[in-house]
Formats: sequence, structure tokens, C-alpha cells
Amino acid sequence: IVFDFKEGNACHVNYRDYHEENEEMRTRPPTHPGGILKRHYLEPLNITVSELAKSLGVSRKTMSRIVNEHGSITPDMALRLSKAFNTTPQLWLNLQQNYDLWHASRASYEWKNVETIAI
Repeated sequence: IVFDFKEGNACHVNYRDYHEENEEMRTRPPTHPGGILKRHYLEPLNITVSELAKSLGVSRKTMSRIVNEHGSITPDMALRLSKAFNTTPQLWLNLQQNYDLWHASRASYEWKNVETIAI
């Protein structure tokens, strides 16, 4: 994940889709969006979880679960984070989706038995 900053705000984000990379790249999981939030926003800006929760209008518990990588970014949270950090909601949802798909693809292999339906 590569962030470009302008005046202290993430204005552009590049990331690789782990599903399109070679097998070697796919062995490493995508970073949880909570980890990105913590390392690229909260720590550099010296913002606490409680301060962010208050600013976003959510509970500290909700924010703590996300930052500690135990909670997911919902569309509502993506909108709140995008407003707070001048990013897009798609950034946060894409990060969550990549994280979820990578883990789902490894949690079970039953999906590989599905046959393609010709349309």
C-alpha cells in the first residue's frame, strides 16, 4: 500500500490486488484497514482512539475493535473515515474487501469445487 500525502492528507492510494499477483505474493495477507488507520493516521497525527471515536460519532469500543484489527470497516464507517481524513469511502471499503477476500479464500477451499455455469 502506497499513500501519497498532500498537506497532511492522503490524497491518493495505490495498492496491489493480491488475487492478481503471482503465487509468491499471495502468501502474505493484506494489511487490515485498522492497522493502516493506526499506523498511517492515528500515530502520525498523535490522535487517540477515544479522540477519533468522539470525532466520528461512534463508541470508543467500536473504534478500538477496528484499530486493533478485530472489527471491520462498514460502509457507514468508510463514509465517516473518508470525511475525517479527506480520503474516499472506496479506499476504506477496498482495504476491507481485500483483507476479507484473502482470508475467506484460505479459510475454506470448498469454493474451489464450484463448477462454472456457462451463460
